[in-house]
Amino acid sequence: MYYISNIDISKYEVFEQLDEFANFYDDLSYSTLDFVTFPMTQIININTFMFISISQTLNSIKEVLSKLRFSDAYTLLRKYYDSFMINIYINLSLHEKIDINNIEFSKINELLNKEIDNWYNGKNKIKDFGNISKYIEKSEKLKPITFILNKNKSNYDAIRERCNDFVHNNFYKNFVLNDYNSETYKNLDLLNTFSNDLILLFIKHFAYLFYLDDTLMRSSDYIDALEAGMTPEEDSQYWVAPFIQDIFDKYVKTYNPEIAKEIIKNTNMMLE
Repeated sequence: MYYISNIDISKYEVFEQLDEFANFYDDLSYSTLDFVTFPMTQIININTFMFISISQTLNSIKEVLSKLRFSDAYTLLRKYYDSFMINIYINLSLHEKIDINNIEFSKINELLNKEIDNWYNGKNKIKDFGNISKYIEKSEKLKPITFILNKNKSNYDAIRERCNDFVHNNFYKNFVLNDYNSETYKNLDLLNTFSNDLILLFIKHFAYLFYLDDTLMRSSDYIDALEAGMTPEEDSQYWVAPFIQDIFDKYVKTYNPEIAKEIIKNTNMMLE
């Protein structure tokens, strides 16, 4: 699949993982298309377009990583980390201001989250990563997930530091690991490190996102039946989209079973 100076790097699973995660976000963007983000001054779905953007970032990572441009790949991995933390921050900010199941549309302007709305409309910048992280970690709603994730806090800190070292070229090696040279070939094990970093980050986003709003797991069957003028099958509103169940089984259950159990315990959705 990928050959660099006669070295076959296709054996590294990270490339398959990047495809899987990119496809996951593509599917998620499509499945959330009918949801509306409240309260905003425009009828939009912020998540849909954020998920598409994240998917494209993962595609970009695959493109540069396949050329062993570790410096560029880790720079983009930090972008992925920043992007999904912003995604969680926005959803958390909106959910904490309102009860999404009991919205009074006549009072939508009173409920408007000006910070998020101004960010969306290009009037203000979003908070920096540090403040976003603190906001998420202080959330009572997400506390059980944060508690479990913090058991691996040193791993997440190490990922952030590794990303920053490449972004800022903190060491000579970070600077030169962006081309085919002897230093690059000596560091092919970075592909395995990158894979582990990617999986840990993906699980963090998955856990926070669906713990915060489990309705995002919903399959299309219930809505499809209504739109077709049919009576939905019993409890089909709780069915989980197959692509979510598949990635949950393969990655979340495998790499952090404690997170998997907590998500299942907290949801009414038929996640197995």
